[in-house]
Amino acid sequence: MGQSTLSYWQRGLRHPEVPRAIPTVRALESVLRLPAESLVKLIGNRPQPRLPRSAPSFSGLATAWVQTAPLLAEFEAVPESARANADLEVLSVHDTIVVGSSREQRSITTRLVVRALRAGPDRYLAVHQGDEGCLIDNALVRPAEGCRQGRVRRQSASRGLAFELLFDRRLAEGEEHVFSFTVVDDSGGPTPGHHRTFREPCRGYLLQLAFHRRALPARCTKQFRQDTDATPVEVDELVCGLGGVVSAYFCDVGPGLAGVAVEWT
Repeated sequence: MGQSTLSYWQRGLRHPEVPRAIPTVRALESVLRLPAESLVKLIGNRPQPRLPRSAPSFSGLATAWVQTAPLLAEFEAVPESARANADLEVLSVHDTIVVGSSREQRSITTRLVVRALRAGPDRYLAVHQGDEGCLIDNALVRPAEGCRQGRVRRQSASRGLAFELLFDRRLAEGEEHVFSFTVVDDSGGPTPGHHRTFREPCRGYLLQLAFHRRALPARCTKQFRQDTDATPVEVDELVCGLGGVVSAYFCDVGPGLAGVAVEWT
């Protein structure tokens, strides 16, 4: 049993699930020198509180992203058979997700470091996938350092958003470039977490979720999947600290999907 799991039990944010947790609870009885079954009988079958809106699964969110990706083909310079950003190597990515008091994803701030594989690239094409229930037409893109906003395409059915981020110059071969932007999309239901799809290997990916102090999660897990339908090959429980921030770092990640899944009580 992980230290974070025990911490959640101690704080009352989660409780042992029957029957999967029974062996662990019995082991705790032994370690604490308590009478047999003294802790087990306290578990019971606790009813789970009902949420006003249920959160979709992490894998369901990943599947929806696949429906969003074709939006990139609407940029005439990117034929459907071509791979977006083919002239750029992504060296590192840092995503910061702000989660509001109603458990909704409020904003995603992304900072990337890229390197030009050949002379000429002057933009980056990005895709955003909104949570279930969001109004993608209301989502905003706010460029920050190193870029400005270009064209934007939206797809209501998949809650998808594709957009250009234009650099201030054409990059020379081997040149590195740092840029950042924020997507404000706060109209969805309780977020199931966040993931990023890596088509090519990336040296480092840092994902952080900052939760409102009145809406802390019951459980967060770091996950990596080789594709949308695959079973996660890396699952680690994460601790939500006093500041309400959960962090997951992936070294030499991809190809595949890396992210943090969120469960609510």
